[in-house]
Amino acid sequence: MKRAFPILAIVTAALLSYGLYQALVAAPTDRMQGDVYRIIYYHVPSAWVAFLLFFLNFVASIQYLVRPKPVADRLANWVAIAIGVVLCVVPFVYRPLPGGMEPSALATTGLAITGIYFLIKKLFSELTVDALAVVTAEVGVVYCTIVLVTGPLWARPVWGIWWTWDMRLTSTLVLWLIYVSYLLLRKFSTGSQTPLLAAALAVFGALDVPLVYFSIWFFRTQHPQPVIGGGGSIDPRMLHVMLINLLAFLCFAGLVCWSRYRLEILQREVEETQALEALLDRRPR
Repeated sequence: MKRAFPILAIVTAALLSYGLYQALVAAPTDRMQGDVYRIIYYHVPSAWVAFLLFFLNFVASIQYLVRPKPVADRLANWVAIAIGVVLCVVPFVYRPLPGGMEPSALATTGLAITGIYFLIKKLFSELTVDALAVVTAEVGVVYCTIVLVTGPLWARPVWGIWWTWDMRLTSTLVLWLIYVSYLLLRKFSTGSQTPLLAAALAVFGALDVPLVYFSIWFFRTQHPQPVIGGGGSIDPRMLHVMLINLLAFLCFAGLVCWSRYRLEILQREVEETQALEALLDRRPR
């Protein structure tokens, strides 16, 4: 695994450089918005990566809560399987889907949810899954911050205002605040119940992710409608640049999470060793 890290770092640096060139130079200029639209090549991939990291945090938090209880653990396994089955079947039975969503996109999402749940369960123990939750929340907040910064930078010249309190923007801000609260709880609370409280808060916060995503279909909003997976269209050259930057941001998030996870595990081992030494020093001699 240690040998793979520098390889991933080199690949990530190459993808980020190539994505930057494609976004600022090679991609065609939007006829309506001009060059200001190029910020979407960072805004949209950052949002997707943030959603993915918050979902990983949600799964890790669920597993941290249910694994110590065999009955709850088995129930969570069946729920994960049921979600995958429902999302694979319902889109092809219930028509039309809201916002022109593609049935194949929902089916793929269902399979991904089930697969990720059991992959995390296989790769992480009851103790390390909590470290995964912390790491994905930290990196997810960084990407969500990029979304909240780049959005107003695009909105000011296009809409004429920096911010508007519509559902998509407001729910995204609420999502960011929830996970910042999660990190503050993990940072400043030292009680033994802190991981349990943080996991419960993460589960609550994850409920806001679908609200953010579907808000533009179910509420009137100024935010542009989706052009991928929502029945819209996008210039193939623009889509190519978008996907390149998405891959680059995913690799960079994986690299940062990998480094932060190793540091978190080492920090916990040091804290356990120090606690054990302090306990031994207090023994009567």
